[in-house]
Amino acid sequence: MVRATPTCDSIAGIRAGAGVIATFRFYEELNDFLPPERRGRAFGVRCARAATTKHMIEALEVPHTEVELILVNGESVGFDRLLREGDRVAVYPRFERLDVTPLLRVRQRPLRVTRFVADAHLGRLARLLRMAGFDTLYRNDYADREIADISIRDGRILLTRDRELLKLRGLTHACYVRAIEPQAQLREIVARLDLARSLRPFTLCLECNEPLRAVEKARVIALLPASVRAAHSRFTLCERCGRVFWRGSHRQRMRDLLASMPPARADAPGRPLR
Repeated sequence: MVRATPTCDSIAGIRAGAGVIATFRFYEELNDFLPPERRGRAFGVRCARAATTKHMIEALEVPHTEVELILVNGESVGFDRLLREGDRVAVYPRFERLDVTPLLRVRQRPLRVTRFVADAHLGRLARLLRMAGFDTLYRNDYADREIADISIRDGRILLTRDRELLKLRGLTHACYVRAIEPQAQLREIVARLDLARSLRPFTLCLECNEPLRAVEKARVIALLPASVRAAHSRFTLCERCGRVFWRGSHRQRMRDLLASMPPARADAPGRPLR
């Protein structure tokens, strides 16, 4: 059991005034959202008398969508738990090596299908996720509330580098993307959500996210460059946008990228890379 122990300097100076005092301790990458003086340690915070765990976690600048487990005085609680005087609050991100499903209280249920919606700054990541076989919505003109509503309505994991977007009302499944470079972002998402066994490369159109289907060469031959007509015989087609795909050098580079993805946990469900 993890218990966050208040220190004298973290409590000093906040005794006076209304409200209750609770002690918080954030773990692992959740510390990235905190100022340096609060990282990796317990600290006291004055809370309004009606404050919930969710309210205070976000008041401390940690998006609730990054939180997987909350323990108050050693007991797993949800986001709606009212804070009381002297509460010790331990806040954890997603566990990669430990199944804590029996302890979870912060969400009603996990998502059964992994689908994404990416914000306007993650267009290249969206294309890589589609290349890997993950249904990923993307437009460069999504408004914040619009993209949040899509996530809520469709059961999609919202991907963003905007911390404020993660705090919008109603969001339950979202990821703050820490990496800057798109290939590193893909590796981060695959590792964090343990998706290695769910990769289904080259099954979706990179442009419009629609499923690809095999097509006879004769049907698309007029659309092919001369060099491709001579060198290739297997093709897939996106019925929506009419793009044709074949097994060229770009495909091999993408396969090499997918082969470099973090391996799946031994107990992770899904399908192998094909």
